[in-house]
Amino acid sequence: MREIVMDTETTGFDAEGSDRIVEIGCVELWNHMPTGETYHVYINPERSMPEEAFGVHGIGPDLLEPPRPPEPGQVLLRDKPVFAKVAQSFLDFIGDAKLVIHNASFDIKFLNAELSRMGLATIPWEQAIDTLAMARQKFPGARATLDALCSRFGIDNSNRTLHGALLDSEILAEVYLELIGGRQPDFALASTAGQSSGVAQDDWRPTARPNPLPSRLTEDEKSAHAEFVEKMGEDALWKKLG
Repeated sequence: MREIVMDTETTGFDAEGSDRIVEIGCVELWNHMPTGETYHVYINPERSMPEEAFGVHGIGPDLLEPPRPPEPGQVLLRDKPVFAKVAQSFLDFIGDAKLVIHNASFDIKFLNAELSRMGLATIPWEQAIDTLAMARQKFPGARATLDALCSRFGIDNSNRTLHGALLDSEILAEVYLELIGGRQPDFALASTAGQSSGVAQDDWRPTARPNPLPSRLTEDEKSAHAEFVEKMGEDALWKKLG
């Protein structure tokens, strides 16, 4: 089963108005285990960003009028692609996989607004798994922010000084696995080695061990067993089966 844990960063909260997506980060899971496949892109929103967003997203003020130089470590969006240039690669990556999102209605609303502007099919709401709703159901009355869930589950989020979409997706993947019962909740045995994004592996089967495991029997134990079998005569099962 393929799932995509994802997060977006935006210029604000008005998806249907002037606010736009500035970053998308995705992490692929296969049978609830990370495969190492990711998707990450910064996007030019084609508009200025409010100053309060800079410290949150780690994005430089290059779209302000007049522009100001960025702080160290900030990402400039001026030369990044617009959403229309990355939309198809994003859709190809997620495919029809379930989308694991914290507060899914926010991200799906923004993604669908961007896709609608291009005349593309929107993402069905039922394709999303909302970890915020899962956390509120599992821990009624408790704080359900991503940071609060990291604290509850003992997940290290010390690098989360800025809200980066890919980092948040990686952290959310760990939170999601805890919400559904921990890593490998269904004891999935599917191998993810060498697996490319979007390739089904439901027909996975174990292969023969290339080198047999060494015997754990000592020489004394082998001799004792041979002596025991010899005393049983020619009808001993070990002799009939070789």
